[in-house]
Amino acid sequence: MTDEVENTADEPTPETSAEVTPEPQAQATPEVPAQEAEVPAEEVLAQPVAVEPIVPVAEGELIAAGEPVAEVSVEYIEVDEAPREKPAIPGADLIPDLVTDGSDFLDAEARAAAEAEAEEAAAREAAGDDDEEIVVQPIADAAIDLAAGARYTATGKRKTGVARVILKPGTGTYIINGRTLEEFFPRDTLQKVIRQPLETVGYDNRMDVIARMHGGGVSAQAGALRHGISKALLEADPNLRGELKRRGFLTRDPRVKERKKAGLKKARKRPQFSKR
Repeated sequence: MTDEVENTADEPTPETSAEVTPEPQAQATPEVPAQEAEVPAEEVLAQPVAVEPIVPVAEGELIAAGEPVAEVSVEYIEVDEAPREKPAIPGADLIPDLVTDGSDFLDAEARAAAEAEAEEAAAREAAGDDDEEIVVQPIADAAIDLAAGARYTATGKRKTGVARVILKPGTGTYIINGRTLEEFFPRDTLQKVIRQPLETVGYDNRMDVIARMHGGGVSAQAGALRHGISKALLEADPNLRGELKRRGFLTRDPRVKERKKAGLKKARKRPQFSKR
């Protein structure tokens, strides 16, 4: 009885045989090569590298793989470069035309013109503060009565200077506030300004000038004295008005110092601006 039970246990039953499936075979894993040992970078750089020589090839020639190539000679042609030229300087071909003063290159006409300009400049400097052109040539048709008792008076002004003048026949002396012309006006330019009216009419050595002056400075007093002498000559000969007026002797110089303004330091000078 025991043997039959064991045999029946070993035989598969129809239900169990249908359910049992064969086990899949294990897949073969690819063999992994063993990892090579890492080489340091220093040793890799130190190893020599084989370099194939470069063979020159003529233009248009094809090289088959593995075929030897014949050596081709290459010729180098040297080309002479043109020398570098400096850029042209504008105006280098012009000739300088310089003439210095007193050189022999000046002709006679140029020298005469230069001398005339120098004389005109000297005459303008002698005129002092007057801007108008003054003609020194005497008036030929002046006719003044030079009787012994003749007296011609006038008053001249400039700026704040006032001159009361008396003309009388004499030898051409000037008495100003009891002093001579050279003592009262030491500057030569001022003396020439004062002598201009009498020299213009040609009576510089035939009439004396007596003047009383006050106010102003030396320049204002000289202008006032010339103005007074000119007006006195007009009293002596009214026909001289046109010539004296043309020369500017009868025109009173209106230029005076401008008065100080309120809030300003002077007539136009302002205090320094301060923002804060």
